[in-house]
Amino acid sequence: MSPIISVSNLSKTYGSGFKALKGINLDIVKGEIFALLGPNGAGKTTLISIICGIANPSEGRVSIGGHDIIADYRAARSMIGLVPQELHTDAFETVWATVSFSRGLFGKPKNPDHIEKVLKDLSLWDKKDNKIITLSGGMKRRVMIAKALSHEPQILFLDEPTAGVDVELRKGMWEVVRTLQASGVTIILTTHYIEEAEEMADRIGVINKGEIILIEDKATLMQKLGKKELTLQLQNKLDAIPAALAAYNLELSDDGHAVTYDYDTKGDRTGITSLLNDLRNAGVRISDLDTRQSSLEDIFVSLVRAP
Repeated sequence: MSPIISVSNLSKTYGSGFKALKGINLDIVKGEIFALLGPNGAGKTTLISIICGIANPSEGRVSIGGHDIIADYRAARSMIGLVPQELHTDAFETVWATVSFSRGLFGKPKNPDHIEKVLKDLSLWDKKDNKIITLSGGMKRRVMIAKALSHEPQILFLDEPTAGVDVELRKGMWEVVRTLQASGVTIILTTHYIEEAEEMADRIGVINKGEIILIEDKATLMQKLGKKELTLQLQNKLDAIPAALAAYNLELSDDGHAVTYDYDTKGDRTGITSLLNDLRNAGVRISDLDTRQSSLEDIFVSLVRAP
């Protein structure tokens, strides 16, 4: 299947000499949710701006549905809806008017039925006659999504879509994204909320210092890089890890009543059986134990910190 977005050898160098992007190669498949993660200043917004035709690359090429974003700008841009990180909209316009106006900007004929459907899908229908200034932050964010969907794009970019949105509204936004994906829209999501990517994405890309350092299917990524943590509650306090257990790299809790053992889920052997035997031989008695799978946040932090 041909990618709906193809980025080849993309670089961006500003006049100051700062290299915001360095040789980015990225293909995104129609209908997937792709999450782009990275710390502040990693290049996420620059990459999106170039793909959406807002900024020009220094080198490389971007095609959208086979249309070059520079040579065939109008056709490429018409396939894209962009929800920027910052809320920019006319505060004194009504919801209906601002969403309808956005459709006209792309040369699309009036289609009240489509605007009505978008507003209903985003739970904005009862606010259609309200001025933007009267809406909550979460509702304003939904209006931005409605504006981006007004011209029926095949691709939707969400740049930090739930920034400043409370947890309940954030989960509501996730449902909106799932509905959009089910309708065939391809979604590219940048986020600081790791749980958002873990909840929503099909694939995850990690960008750091202007370079893509990893692109992987989410489940595969967590299987490959995920570790499990075994915490053993002790019957008696330990002042130090016995020398006989040094090979396990155990971490002793501050109160001395628990030890933690990390093991690789992809390894043939976890070492847990031998650890328990060696603990018993060292006179360490266990009262309870539990395990925790490392989260995507743990994986992300380890990747970004890697030299």
